[in-house]
Amino acid sequence: MSEEKLLSQPFIAHIIELRNRLLRSVIVVLLIFLGLFSFSNDLYLYISEPLRLHLPDTSSMIATDVASPFLTPFKLTLVLSLFAAMPFILYQVWAFVAPGLYQREKKIVLPLFFSSVLLFYGGMAFAYYVVFPLVFMFFTSVGPEGVAVMTDIRSYLDFVLKLFFAFGISFQIPIGVVILTWMGIIEPDQLANKRPYVFVICFVFGMLLTPPDVLSQTLLAVPMWLLFEVGILFGRCIKPRTTTADDNQA
Repeated sequence: MSEEKLLSQPFIAHIIELRNRLLRSVIVVLLIFLGLFSFSNDLYLYISEPLRLHLPDTSSMIATDVASPFLTPFKLTLVLSLFAAMPFILYQVWAFVAPGLYQREKKIVLPLFFSSVLLFYGGMAFAYYVVFPLVFMFFTSVGPEGVAVMTDIRSYLDFVLKLFFAFGISFQIPIGVVILTWMGIIEPDQLANKRPYVFVICFVFGMLLTPPDVLSQTLLAVPMWLLFEVGILFGRCIKPRTTTADDNQA
């Protein structure tokens, strides 16, 4: 019985550590949220600016639900707080798993964590500063004559968050390629030979993750394909290092 207790102690210690790190992450998100909440309306105005700039002078955004003027900026502030806390959250993940990694694994996992955050932020920035102005200019200019464009604030936020997630996740492609190469699951040259198929798959994902218009699909698919090429480049750089480390251990 005493041996079972000894074996269970490390497991319980890991559970306690995981709980503490989750609590720290939640506390940081709440602190950021409390700091941003008083600016929630200003944040929504900033997020909605790409659409408002292209609305006709006689149109404006509207709220069709009674609670939307409060709940929509509230939701935006909460999501932005989560995004802002992502480096701290990933650091907690890293600190939890790092003791179980080999030294050679730590050398690649830590840069991948930070690169993943930067690429996710880069995807969101690309969506906001490049995609949104073009997409909203297109949407507001092709409507039928006599139809006033008056977008609901909740629908707009759902649309924007969907594109943020789509571009943020799609910008993780280099990370995925590097991990697969580092683990030896696939060779960079094999991926390079699949370029025509990957190009088609990028447009399929662009069709599934974006609104049903060619412009936004292309603006997502082309960066995905370019990031795939970047992943192949870094995969070729990291593959010899991984092989050398394995040989040294053997």
